[in-house]
Amino acid sequence: MIVWLSSYPKSGNTFVRSLLASYIFTKDGNFNFNSLKNISQFPDITFFEKLGVDINNEKEVVKNYIRAQEAINKDKKKSIVFLKTHSTLHSIDNQRFTNFNNTLGVIYIVRDPRSIVLSYSNHNQISVEQAAKSLISFRVLGGVKGSKIAADRGLTHVGSWSSHYNIWKDFKISKKYLLIKYEDLVSDTEASFLKILNFIYYLGKSKLVLDKTKFQNAINSTRFENMQKLEKNSYFEEAKVDRNNNPITFFKYGPQNDWQKNLPINIIKMIENKFKIEMKELGYL
Repeated sequence: MIVWLSSYPKSGNTFVRSLLASYIFTKDGNFNFNSLKNISQFPDITFFEKLGVDINNEKEVVKNYIRAQEAINKDKKKSIVFLKTHSTLHSIDNQRFTNFNNTLGVIYIVRDPRSIVLSYSNHNQISVEQAAKSLISFRVLGGVKGSKIAADRGLTHVGSWSSHYNIWKDFKISKKYLLIKYEDLVSDTEASFLKILNFIYYLGKSKLVLDKTKFQNAINSTRFENMQKLEKNSYFEEAKVDRNNNPITFFKYGPQNDWQKNLPINIIKMIENKFKIEMKELGYL
């Protein structure tokens, strides 16, 4: 069954996936970029190609979201399948993104939207003004036909920052939902990661017996400074390239993202006014 690692873009999804990939998919808990391949992104056109879906017809792709997830869940070799997504849970063309039958649980990673603006601006090589407007718009990502990353060739319906955060709370009623704040993940990685592991074992109806060595190695090897070194010395396929085909640094800001100093006051006020209810709920205001 699927456990979603869901987040709005640039909210810490890679951090969570790296911790899980290190602990679950390596022998010693030491992170490497290849281990991330054990956690696919959805929607990814390869899932639909296998079903014979016309991937150039977005309505057909959306119509087959559930069918693709059913096919994933039929793989009996895996009792739990982790899937990353930036997709909204809202219905698209009257089609739901997922349902309770295909979802074992949701780990939702949220981040202060003021911090997202800077990271998103760098990641997409756009101004902070454009990045801020993206957060308040109901939008889509992807559709890059020539991309080497299959997940980027398809479309992901994201929504706005607030709609994304609010709609995924639908899973709270079934006790299949765990909220992880990026800020807590950074300030106390051990406690947050342990909470994630306990939640996963709870979903699997078993008790976590922690491998302390792997656990600590996973935390140490995914520290931001180490991730920066790995990206500098090897290829990270999720990093984008600029107009001159030069790689854009993926692990650039991280915990050092200082929106208080680097965001114009009008952008800060716009974000705070637009997302006041959610930011107060999360303790960001």
